Amino acid sequence: MTGFLLGLAWRSAWNRRFTLVLTVCSIALSTFMLIGVERIRTDLRDSFTSAISGTDLIVGARTGSIQLLLYAVFHIGAATNDIRWSSVQALGQQRGVAWVVPLSLGDSHRGFPVLGTSAGYFEHLRYGDQQSLRLEQGSVFADLFDAVIGAEVADRLGYRLGQRITLAHGSGDLHLSDHADKPFRITGILARTGTPVDRTVHISLEAMQALHVDWFAGAPIPGGHIDPDRVRSMNLQPKAVTAALVGLKNRAAVFSVQRQVNQFAAEPLMSILPGVALDELWDVIGTGEQALLLMSALVAAVSMAALVSVVLAGLNERRRELAVLRAVGASPHHVLLLLALEGSMVTISGIAVGIVAMVGALVAAGPWLQSAYGLTLHAAQPTNLQWALLAGLLLAGSLAGLLPGWRAYRLALADGLAPRI
Repeated sequence: MTGFLLGLAWRSAWNRRFTLVLTVCSIALSTFMLIGVERIRTDLRDSFTSAISGTDLIVGARTGSIQLLLYAVFHIGAATNDIRWSSVQALGQQRGVAWVVPLSLGDSHRGFPVLGTSAGYFEHLRYGDQQSLRLEQGSVFADLFDAVIGAEVADRLGYRLGQRITLAHGSGDLHLSDHADKPFRITGILARTGTPVDRTVHISLEAMQALHVDWFAGAPIPGGHIDPDRVRSMNLQPKAVTAALVGLKNRAAVFSVQRQVNQFAAEPLMSILPGVALDELWDVIGTGEQALLLMSALVAAVSMAALVSVVLAGLNERRRELAVLRAVGASPHHVLLLLALEGSMVTISGIAVGIVAMVGALVAAGPWLQSAYGLTLHAAQPTNLQWALLAGLLLAGSLAGLLPGWRAYRLALADGLAPRI
């Protein structure tokens, strides 16, 4: 009997296909938004938390863990204090430490941060799924006044290899003084990573020191200008850096090394685990994802309401059809089941169309999102939450068909067969 009712529900729905197609599209849109937003939310969090990988510890002056993460990884804000170069050297000699990459911040170029670092930065820094930095063009800086720029810097400012640029003192778009007497030459452009690396101008630690040999307290020394040729012959070993990235020989020793850094006797230092700090930061800035899910849920509710409205509106046209079914032996329960099956079929069709549309959008827009925004979307196996959302949509669609089914259940047989004037 169920098979007969299923076929009957299909033929009845097909006779009203133009009306129901709109409802299917509405449910498909809600499915697309619900599952798409959840997919974007999951992949966005993965992309955010993978801004840095392969680094076991971030070391800086004592401050908050999120603040240290912001300026060391995202190059946002400023350090409360620098750490001495001797401390960085001592850190590299700690048992269990495999490598140390110093970071020096404080200057900028047309709103983009300038990072002074060592060649080990390009060798050891990882992002995403342990992906290493890759040069799209050129090579890593070899001369004192060479610079390697990120992909976004190159795209937005239209820079190319060999071009001369001038760095400014201080961060942000507004600056009162610059280093016009010591221009840099672009020798490398990094491939896009979708991380803060794309928005950074990289120079050597020695170059960062060279920029400030004739500066004091954030301003040029009057009459103390030193030209680039003289600077090359000077000792440019830095006295302090902003922070340092640390890689260990064995990750099992991370807490031991972290404790040694936090108890460092020469100066107050702190070390954080990047993954833990990234999770803390996401808890602060990731509240918008809940608003997206709520908006998608509202779209789904509107779609279910549309389904109920369409079936209810069609009841007046189908009163005679349902009465004929009753006359040939269909019980009220059969009528109720018929309309519930019809609602479920429309819901399943909408969900299927929505899933196909979402997968197609991921395949079509995935490469563009990766290259333009560094957001990697995966057409992967649905997560537990996505399965729950799909099940919720299907249940809601089935329940939506029960309301008009209940009304049809209560219609009298004579009411449908009696002629209306």
